[in-house]
Amino acid sequence: MDNATRNAEELYSTLQLTYNKARQAKITQEICEIVAGANAV
Repeated sequence: MDNATRNAEELYSTLQLTYNKARQAKITQEICEIVAGANAV
């Protein structure tokens, strides 16, 4: 049972890291678009 708990925690950590990286990439993309728009003005 301890092994299953550890595996679930590891899977959760991996999924959370993947989600956070995707979220950060989206935020970075939006910031770049805002800066590009401001430079165009």
